[in-house]
Amino acid sequence: MIEFLLNGQIEKPDHIDPNLSILEWLRTKMRLTGTKEGCASGDCGACTVITGTPGESGDILYQAINSCITPMASLHGKELVTIEAFQQEPGHPVQSCMVEQHGAQCGFCTPGIVMSLTALHANRKEGGTSNDQILEALSGNLCRCTGYRPIVAASHQAMVEEWQPEPGHPAAGMANRATTAPLAGIHRNSFTLNMPEGSRYDAPVSLHELRALRREAPYSRLVAGGTDLMLEVTQQLNTLDHLISLERIPELQGCVLDDNELVIGAATTYHQLRGPLCELWPAFDAMLERLGSLQIRNRGTLGGNIANASPIGDMPPPLIALGATLVLDGPEGERKLPLEEFFQGYKQTSLQPGEFVHSVRVPVPEVNEALYIYKVSKRLDDDISAVLGAFHLTVDNGVVRACRLAFGGMAAIPARAPHAEAALTGQPWNEESLQAALTALADDFSPLSDVRASSGYRLQVAGNLLRRTLLASTSLPGEQLMVTDYA
Repeated sequence: MIEFLLNGQIEKPDHIDPNLSILEWLRTKMRLTGTKEGCASGDCGACTVITGTPGESGDILYQAINSCITPMASLHGKELVTIEAFQQEPGHPVQSCMVEQHGAQCGFCTPGIVMSLTALHANRKEGGTSNDQILEALSGNLCRCTGYRPIVAASHQAMVEEWQPEPGHPAAGMANRATTAPLAGIHRNSFTLNMPEGSRYDAPVSLHELRALRREAPYSRLVAGGTDLMLEVTQQLNTLDHLISLERIPELQGCVLDDNELVIGAATTYHQLRGPLCELWPAFDAMLERLGSLQIRNRGTLGGNIANASPIGDMPPPLIALGATLVLDGPEGERKLPLEEFFQGYKQTSLQPGEFVHSVRVPVPEVNEALYIYKVSKRLDDDISAVLGAFHLTVDNGVVRACRLAFGGMAAIPARAPHAEAALTGQPWNEESLQAALTALADDFSPLSDVRASSGYRLQVAGNLLRRTLLASTSLPGEQLMVTDYA
């Protein structure tokens, strides 16, 4: 049995199917139909709810998430806030401002928009809320009839208004952000859910437990954020027989500096890793802003993005360019390998039965090193790459002393461009050496054509991104940046 707070009340639902999403439970079991299903893939934001996760210091982190692709069992020990919480007076400033600024028409998407902005309101910092923060909060919410101008206007108005609910209000915790007694009283031990039909969900709380579970069930499916795995349930209508959750294991969480490497736990979310990683390599910042939506970044994890082994995953190319090392773990203990050697073929990896991704070790920058990341996609927000180029250069006195050029979307796996690298290494960083590298790219890749881009387009774009790196690096020496392109 799991236990959590729903709009201020303790819930202890029995017989939870491991494949059940929060959205389906809300709508079919609780009849809380304010939360909508639009896409069932985490793209439209109509299903947005807010979760509150207790921290070690007693505060609660409130985040907007997609309930359509979040397993119900992940709620154990957390707080869940839905749009119904704000039926009770006082309503939230976001609601009244949406009305005053005419921010809704058909209303289907409005509950999700309200929840995204309410989470932003709960996380306001001193100094106000910027337009960029508002747009980021709305990046995962699609509105097909109102247009975003009145919604953005309502957002600015709401962010300067205070909200002081009474202690008994269903969402009162969002005002004081402190762990309530009922929430603090929920056990923090590991648990297992078993269904009569055979489906199982394990939630270990230590690395030792995880290793034991993987020894017992080496072909079980691992779930952290579930932002990709749960699509097998919602889109392919599959049943996942055995899930093991990673999100309650401290050893797989967080970022820590270890000598000259930043160690990032596999179950660390994009939201959690963004600050530490971008402090070392600022080029990641703009790329992470375009990785999915804010709801996705609040749940999605680095280990999941890597282990999923998609040829168009956003994180592997820049990590490969940096020469990151992958730490794998399992019943037989840990082993390390370069991240670029992890990918063996389309959706094929070096993981042995029972193994899992433990962490990623990212080198810290040295003198004259720079990283450039460029993502090309059909739309700016919440979209998958057609091509992603990541270029790690060491340029000394105008000469390329070392380079690692990695691409996503150009092959069945994220991969380096060895011929282009050889054409640049030891050469002056100029138009002549660039032309040699562009010619060599044709020997490195023969991209496929698909719904996102043709082979010729991908090859042309890959070369153009490398050219942009030359222009950016020679006009702004030493800068690390990403241009937010879309096609």
